[in-house]
Amino acid sequence: MTADGAIQRLDFLIESEPGIQIWARQVRGTGDLRPPVLLIHGGGPGGIVFDLPIPGYSLAEDLVAAGYTTYLMDVRGWGNSARPQALREPREHNPPAVTSEEAVRDIGAVVGLISSIHSGERVGLIGWATGGHWAGMYTARHNETVRCLVMLNSLYGVNAPWPLRAAFERPDRPGVFDHSGGAYRLVDRHGLLASWDRAIPAEDKSEWRDPAVADAYVQESLASDPTSSSRTPPSMRIPRGFQLESYNLSLGHKYWDAAAIRVPTLVIRGDRDHWSRPEDLEALRAELVNAPLVRTVTIAGGTHYLFLDRPERGRARFLDETSAFLAES
Repeated sequence: MTADGAIQRLDFLIESEPGIQIWARQVRGTGDLRPPVLLIHGGGPGGIVFDLPIPGYSLAEDLVAAGYTTYLMDVRGWGNSARPQALREPREHNPPAVTSEEAVRDIGAVVGLISSIHSGERVGLIGWATGGHWAGMYTARHNETVRCLVMLNSLYGVNAPWPLRAAFERPDRPGVFDHSGGAYRLVDRHGLLASWDRAIPAEDKSEWRDPAVADAYVQESLASDPTSSSRTPPSMRIPRGFQLESYNLSLGHKYWDAAAIRVPTLVIRGDRDHWSRPEDLEALRAELVNAPLVRTVTIAGGTHYLFLDRPERGRARFLDETSAFLAES
C-alpha cells in the first residue's frame, strides 16, 4: 500500500476463471463513509486512465474526496491483468480477442472482491465507452450486486448512423466487419491521441486539455503494456473484440436488454463524442423501464475524454452530475 497525502492505494490480483488473473486497485481516503464504486475502462487504455498522476485529474481521487472508496480494474488483455494467448501471438493468427462475455466475468470477479471487502455492500458501477456497455450487460444479469449504474459515452444496441462503421468494415463488402486486423491492434502515441485531437474544435488543443494530462495519458497507457518498448515507435496491444461487438451494436444487435436493469441509472454523453450517438441516449431513456431512477445528460462541448478535459470543458459538469447521482442513489 502506498500513501499520497490522505489517499491510500492497494493493488490486488484475483482469479476470474482458471488461469485468468485480474488486476484491481483500491483507492481510498481515511474517512470513507459512502458505498464503494468501481470504474470500468473501455476499448482504449486500461483502468490506469482513471488514476493519472496529475493533480486534479484522477477520477478515482475525485470520488474518494466525495467519500467513496473507489476501485479500478483491467479487463483481461489490458494492463496488469492476464493476456490471453491470442495477444501473445502474431495478431493475424487469431480472430478479434476478448468478448463482452469474458469482460462481464472479469467485472463479476472484481465486484465479488469489493463485496467481500465491504461486508456484502452493493457496488456502484461507472463504465466509460465500451466499459459502459460491459457494465450495463453485467448489471442486466446481476442487479442484486449493483447499487447504481453510470454509463459514459457508451453505445447501446441501436441501428443508427455511426461514423466509425466504415472504418471497421471490409472496404469491398460494406456491412461486413473486417476481421483481417486479427486479435488486437497496436496503438502508438499518435493513435492514442488522434480521436481526442479531432474532437477538440481548436487548433491549440491545450484550450481543451492540459498538455501534462495528455502526456500522462500516453505514458501511462504505453507503460501498461510491457512489450510496448519492443516496437518502434512504442505501441500498446489492445484487444479487438470490442470493435467487432461495437460494430454489431451500431447496427442494432443487443447484447443485453435495458429493461432487465432494475437499479438507478445515469447515462451521460459529451456532444463532441465520436463513439456514442444521441440515439443511444434516446433508446436507453425509452427502454430503462424497470430502473427506479433514470437520468440522461448531454454535456455541451464534452469529448469522448471529458473526464480528462479541463474542468470548464466538461469535466466539472461530469463530476457534478455523477456525484449528485451517486449521492441520490
